Amino acid sequence: MSLTIAVTGMNATDNPGPGVAVIRAIRDACPDCTIVGLAYETLDPGNFMPGIADHAYLLPYPSMGADALSDRLLAIHALTPIDVLVPTLDAELPVWVRLEGLLAAHGIRTFLPDADGLALRNKDRLHELADLGVSVPKSMVLTDPNSISKVADELGYPVVVKGRFYDAYVAQNAHDVAHWFHKLANSWGLPVIIQKFVPGTEFDVVCVGDGEGGLIGSVAMRKMQLTDKGKAWGGVTVRDRKLEAFVQDTVRALSWRGPCELEVMRGDDGGLYLIEINPRFPAWVYLSAGAGRNLPWAAVELALGREVAPMPPAPAGVMFLRHSVDQILPLSDFEALTVHGEIHREPIPDPEVADAARPAAAPAPALMAAPPADFNALATFPTEFPA
Repeated sequence: MSLTIAVTGMNATDNPGPGVAVIRAIRDACPDCTIVGLAYETLDPGNFMPGIADHAYLLPYPSMGADALSDRLLAIHALTPIDVLVPTLDAELPVWVRLEGLLAAHGIRTFLPDADGLALRNKDRLHELADLGVSVPKSMVLTDPNSISKVADELGYPVVVKGRFYDAYVAQNAHDVAHWFHKLANSWGLPVIIQKFVPGTEFDVVCVGDGEGGLIGSVAMRKMQLTDKGKAWGGVTVRDRKLEAFVQDTVRALSWRGPCELEVMRGDDGGLYLIEINPRFPAWVYLSAGAGRNLPWAAVELALGREVAPMPPAPAGVMFLRHSVDQILPLSDFEALTVHGEIHREPIPDPEVADAARPAAAPAPALMAAPPADFNALATFPTEFPA
């Protein structure tokens, strides 16, 4: 039976979402699968890339609430029946976890952490993992800039200042902390996390846990090229038995279910420290397929209730180098996604059913990312001019 798999996170910019990489890995394992790309922005490049999504749909932002998101997804499901949903963005995961039962009742399967596990990995609660035996740097959670004066006494300098969802900056003094505190609070809200800086070598590890303390598979990578935001633009797989044991112990302690990315620092003191857990696949996850450990496909199979045997460690020395390309597309594709909230490269499975469902089921574009105020002008924007 052919599967239809929906994937979020279609932004493929200089700070890319994981969606395109997840889809590439799934297509490697299942060339006949139908892929539905779910985007929050019309201009997300993954919506238009050839060979990625067979159908692309816009979603309302998670901040609009679970009802808006579920109504839209079930409307899409009526047009393009979905077997498995793979969310890939931090900010949306709490809503999808909340909706997991509702989606399952409609035949849409997921493989996600539970609400308690998701909350425990929040950056402002990372220090609690020490109670589970996981080595983590000492940290503080700030909701008030007046508390910045306590950082020197409690942590010393330097420290890392982290946003609630994204971004991290090294601060050498209280002035630096204040600067980054306000920037991150304005971008992501409160709290802002202050973490003791651990000098050493950073490793990123993508994992899939079975939810019962077992590790289905992991791939460890060391960054070789960085963007100005510190994101990996190139990396190489590594084998480190001490790191592998640390990852297994961490997944076991958390009883983690589903994908995650562990950011681990090997300190200059020789110790390993968990500095962050991202509860989804990272943007570099296609490296796992390249290294022969296709973790996105493993997550799909687990969502379907299939038995997946634990994978051996990935080989060392497999590299990835990211690059950017100019995506060429007709303006009509952009117009269709902005006005109707969907574009299709394959026929909808049952046109008669889809046509019958569309007027009642498909929410108005007002639920999507708001189109430009002058879109009516843009839709008829002249592309040819008289001599």
